[in-house]
Amino acid sequence: MQAAEDQQTATATPATTVRRPALSPSRASDFKQCPLLYRFRAVDKLPEVPTKAQLRGTLVHSVLERLFALPQPDRVPERAKELLAPAWAELSGERPEWAQLFAAEDAGQVADWLSGAEKLLDRYFALEDPRRLSPEACELHVEIELDSGVRLRGYVDRLDVAPTGELRVVDYKTGAAPREIGEAKALFQMKFYAVVLWRLRGVVPRQLKLMYLTDGQSLAYTPDEPELRRFERTLEAIWQAILRAGKTGDFRPNPGRLCDWCSHQALCPSFGGTPPEYPGWPEPDPGVETLLDRAD
Repeated sequence: MQAAEDQQTATATPATTVRRPALSPSRASDFKQCPLLYRFRAVDKLPEVPTKAQLRGTLVHSVLERLFALPQPDRVPERAKELLAPAWAELSGERPEWAQLFAAEDAGQVADWLSGAEKLLDRYFALEDPRRLSPEACELHVEIELDSGVRLRGYVDRLDVAPTGELRVVDYKTGAAPREIGEAKALFQMKFYAVVLWRLRGVVPRQLKLMYLTDGQSLAYTPDEPELRRFERTLEAIWQAILRAGKTGDFRPNPGRLCDWCSHQALCPSFGGTPPEYPGWPEPDPGVETLLDRAD
């Protein structure tokens, strides 16, 4: 992907390489939900304290990625659970602030938290047998620039490719199967990946599969080319709306039911708050996704 990225800007040093602003599925979903939320996350980059449930989801994603790196006969529940402690040690070592969420808790509470991750892994194994699978990639970085100039990028949890060339996009969700709003958000993310893979490979994915590990349910969806063309136009419209807001700083709040879970109510005009002064459109890259985004 490095060769495909734009090289230095006029103000950059000769050795500097920058990434063009891009749209990720999480940031696109943020803007659809609430333009001000997009600004807080992508422009202001305000910190958000993750919940322990979010961290557990990130940990389980990491373990599943490591599991598929093992030889097929070794992909058993016991081996997956053995991967939990080293995966958490690595994640918390890279981000000490995550470990601090547990600093005041006794060993029993941390053990209960890890036990919850073990239960999610058990439900994963109830849904499929990874010994029978040969994914082409896990945590696959995908990126492409559409003819319109919109750059899309994101991370696919798992890409399966059949001997016939058919593609299956798999996404692990560590929450329960959602109601209407959550399901629409999840399918939006999967269609985003489907568009990128279709444009990269010239093949419409045969199946988009969501695996909900809290209640052990799966949701499968089969897109077609006309639908992906329409969705591509939707992404282009979202990006143009983001650029218009970026020029003026006019990212308006869109209050709704999801506000109860927002970390930034104190800064939101809909709740009597005042956003920080607009810092201007960020360069080079307001579209980056975090590990927590990918674990949604």
